[in-house]
Amino acid sequence: MDTARSLWTTAPGQMALRTEDLPVLADGQLRLRALCSGVSRGTEALVLAGDVPDSLHATMRCPGQDGEFPFPVKYGYALVGEVVDGPFDRLGQTVFTLHPHQDHAVVPATMAVPLPEGLPPLRAVLTANMETALNLCWDSGAAPGDRVLVVGAGVVGLLVAGLIRDIPGTRVVLCDINPARRAVAEALGLSFVLPEGVPRDVDIAINLSASGAGLQCALDAAGQEATVVEGSWYGCRATNLNLGGGFHPRRLTLKSSQVGHLPPGRAPRWSFTRRLQTAMALLRDRPALDLLVRQTLPFAKAPERLPPLLAPGADALCPVLIYPETGA
Repeated sequence: MDTARSLWTTAPGQMALRTEDLPVLADGQLRLRALCSGVSRGTEALVLAGDVPDSLHATMRCPGQDGEFPFPVKYGYALVGEVVDGPFDRLGQTVFTLHPHQDHAVVPATMAVPLPEGLPPLRAVLTANMETALNLCWDSGAAPGDRVLVVGAGVVGLLVAGLIRDIPGTRVVLCDINPARRAVAEALGLSFVLPEGVPRDVDIAINLSASGAGLQCALDAAGQEATVVEGSWYGCRATNLNLGGGFHPRRLTLKSSQVGHLPPGRAPRWSFTRRLQTAMALLRDRPALDLLVRQTLPFAKAPERLPPLLAPGADALCPVLIYPETGA
């Protein structure tokens, strides 16, 4: 296979498939055929809208990206594939790699991490999301017995709430403005409320709603000396907050969390590979998370069917592109 088809964002709200030549395989590289790739709805919706700020064009580049923001650009970072060329001991492995949506790819061998036994490829597309959720848990400082509010029941919000819920003694409430998210949350064993039912005086509040209203909800729910973690990415959008009420008297801490860096307390011991492998192990042990990857579509139909799923107000969680021509 000397060529590949890849998915490009070509203009606001528009996508197209392009054919490209694959490089000759070099030492230290693997050739993959894609099985499936996950769409990170929040980030990729901003890319599709052309809302990556000019100042972050370099920071937001992903491995394997071609083109430049805003358009045209080949983007994505959750691909699962099979090794079809490379060292003999790697042939046939099913791996996760940070790479845009593409049916065949050549990647550094070190970036193609084998899936642990028992982790299905479809669930494995959530690996990057689980890495983000893991970082958020670390940054929050959640501990046994804490009362925790998670605002935003998207994929990362559901994953964060699930991880913290498993800490002994914690009481976790997940909030979203969309009542349809209740069914998914409760199927995962999570407590769900609409904004009017949010608890008060929580120890930790985490905002993943990508909205100023969601962050305000988290701030308003936080108790004395509590920590509020902001894990959303807003792109070019401004956010208005009311910090004139209890923010200062309650001495709240507003903290940013971003997956591009390991928390300082773990960086001396953890590598990105260790975090990725831990994320895959967490996914392997949680078969209920298959609920999040049920919305699949053929890769060949992505230019027509994916943009509506990334539009404002769309209810998709994690759309997954399936590459049937490669045997998935």
